[in-house]
Amino acid sequence: MVNVPKTRRTYCKKCKKHQPHKVTQYKKGKDSLYAQGKRRYDRKQAGYGGQTKPIFRKKAKTTKKIVLRLECVEANCRSKRMLAIKRCKHFELGGDKKRKVGITCVVCNLYGLHVHSLRVLNRYHSESLLVLLNL
Repeated sequence: MVNVPKTRRTYCKKCKKHQPHKVTQYKKGKDSLYAQGKRRYDRKQAGYGGQTKPIFRKKAKTTKKIVLRLECVEANCRSKRMLAIKRCKHFELGGDKKRKVGITCVVCNLYGLHVHSLRVLNRYHSESLLVLLNL
């Protein structure tokens, strides 16, 4: 699982220095009904005769490459650029950071909890961990 922060300090080509950038995930825009290929396809499909062009059915990939859209936060700049990262099944933007397992191990040793309890506690954040130990 890939977790990317919502802001990143990186180089801006327009400002010519490192600036904070707002990070969003790139999404494909809506296809235009008036593009030449779409007009040609619709014209060919019209009338009787069924499907005229092959429909691709041999999809090999299970994931898509993630593309980040970086926007400079500087008021006068606001330049945008794309940054491609690797393929991943689960992508998260600005989610909670992972907690260290070692903290839970120490707490479990102090309170004499079993290994099974340790596995359950690893799934919770540190705030939830304190609540669980009070119960």
